[in-house]
Amino acid sequence: MSFCQTVQHNKSQLRALFPETPLQYSDYLSEKYEAKIYLKREDLTPVRSYKIRGAFSFISQMTDTETKRGVVCASAGNHAQGFAFACAHFKIKGDVFMPTTTPQQKITKTKVFGGEFIKIHLVGDTFDEANKAAITYCEKQQSALVPPFDHPRIIEGQATVGAEILDHFTPDIIVLPVGGGGVSAGISTFFAQEAPDTTVYCVEPIGADGLAQSLKAGKIVELKKVDTFVDGAAVCKIGTYTFEKLKQNIKKPVILCPENRICQTMLDFLNREGIVMEPAGALSVDGLKDIANDIKGKTVVCVVSGGNFDFERLPDVKERAMKFSETKKYFILGLPQRPGALREFLDLLGPNDDIARFEYLKKSSKNFGSVLLGIETSDPKNFKTLFAKMQSAGFGFEDVTDNAILADFVL
Repeated sequence: MSFCQTVQHNKSQLRALFPETPLQYSDYLSEKYEAKIYLKREDLTPVRSYKIRGAFSFISQMTDTETKRGVVCASAGNHAQGFAFACAHFKIKGDVFMPTTTPQQKITKTKVFGGEFIKIHLVGDTFDEANKAAITYCEKQQSALVPPFDHPRIIEGQATVGAEILDHFTPDIIVLPVGGGGVSAGISTFFAQEAPDTTVYCVEPIGADGLAQSLKAGKIVELKKVDTFVDGAAVCKIGTYTFEKLKQNIKKPVILCPENRICQTMLDFLNREGIVMEPAGALSVDGLKDIANDIKGKTVVCVVSGGNFDFERLPDVKERAMKFSETKKYFILGLPQRPGALREFLDLLGPNDDIARFEYLKKSSKNFGSVLLGIETSDPKNFKTLFAKMQSAGFGFEDVTDNAILADFVL
């Protein structure tokens, strides 16, 4: 079968696992960008991400002889859960290798989805160590390793997202998140063949811009350092197979989203729409901010890739979002060691300024003590007013909001 025929076959077979995910019209985004914007809600699959599609596609194309030897994956996230669900569906033995540092919530969810068909191995402190262990295990057991993205069968599964979209209409623009490139390579290849007039945009977090750098270099670039906040897209090196497909399909520059701005988008949707997006799931929606002028009057689809968000991360998301909007700052205040000094400082605060952190660090001299201050406000302009008042009153201070080293130490 051709690529598109295989995708269509996968799409029909997937209905035995779960209903088609919604293609949801967003009144909020449509009004904001003066366009018709739809969300492809992959956060509403049984495992709350599109990863179930690729795992299903890979395993469904294996022979009986291959499946009897079992299947293996290395993952600490969405791929493990999609893999486990597929193993339970096909009733075949699966082994999942995860780092020992994997949160218990993800281990438990993988066990729930896989049931009796899944065995979890906790190996090493990093994904790379777990992945090496999975490869070694496959060689010994002659099992099949199911990769997270870099395989033709995987992208044939992820491309079913695109096939479902085209069952409804052909958008002018589709916006795709990029990590290892599985879903973006699959959907862009399907659209290139079935809807070539649709403009495809790819979106990456700015701290994990492997596709952008690779396209610029004309070859795969392995990133030396990756910001892991957008964990679903924090990949050091895009897949070899997926890169070749994306290189052929992508005609527009890759959109790069600041991690803290993504947090703002996540909170915006949680508060306005009640939609829980994981950081990678919010990429396509956040990317609209960079192509706002290009999408006016157009029909746009954003692929929301997942909603596996640990709410213990919510304080960090809020913190990052406020830093991006510049409505929260941290600074070290030199507080005079005399009666009434604190009262004088508090009187400088405006009606919308709120102290979120106050920590006396040390007495740095006989006359002054150092205080770590975190202040939240309603408008970034309020800080300019506050800082002017502090300087006029003779308070010494240093803004440490963007000092990464110091922030890691004291915040």
